Amino acid sequence: MHKITLYTRQRCPLCNKAKDAILELREVWNIQLEEIDIETSDELTERYGLMIPVIHLDGEEVGYGFVDKFDISNRLQEKN
Repeated sequence: MHKITLYTRQRCPLCNKAKDAILELREVWNIQLEEIDIETSDELTERYGLMIPVIHLDGEEVGYGFVDKFDISNRLQEKN
């Protein structure tokens, strides 16, 4: 099982699209999704504030901003 961490915040249309893309990938891949609101932490807000959404796959940053589900799918395939 792969773990995808989605760093997000409220009222973020790109974050919603990224989450939808990950949920679509769950239909094909065995993925655990963890969603973290960066506004709960000053450190996370400082680190990712202008980049969100940010996606980590198994602890490695693999994308931010506009998330392409095909790119994430390719990353999952490389890890298998």
